[in-house]
Amino acid sequence: MNEDDLLAQVRAAFEAFDPIPESVLSAGRSAIGWRVPSAVLAGLAADRTGPVEAGVRGGTSRALTFTCPGLRLEVEVTGAGRHREVTGRLDPPAPALVEVRHPDVTPGGLTARAESDGLFCLPRVPEGLTSLVLRFADGTSIVTSWIHL
Repeated sequence: MNEDDLLAQVRAAFEAFDPIPESVLSAGRSAIGWRVPSAVLAGLAADRTGPVEAGVRGGTSRALTFTCPGLRLEVEVTGAGRHREVTGRLDPPAPALVEVRHPDVTPGGLTARAESDGLFCLPRVPEGLTSLVLRFADGTSIVTSWIHL
């Protein structure tokens, strides 16, 4: 028996006694579709929850700040139930296409345009694990870390 035969037997034993759940395999395959080659990661720098001023929308909001070299993204998340409203501001301001990455949203299925002032609004983002992709006119991209909305 050589190493390849031994590894094949070990692999078969794991597949028989401790198989990988189909949901995990499906999530792994989906993750490849969410990949954004050569994108810069904007990490979560601040996460604050507080009341929204009376007369505006009521309830509570969540203020998130993502940062990476040369960019700061401030995001406000409001709403409850199955959907959230996500509004944001790029600092420094720049036009960009903002895309939502979410397990229930097909790639490119939920987008908004940040205008030259850097402001954007996504009115119906599903609750759950979410990331944003910012695509700029010069071909560069920035992705945020994953957060639970």
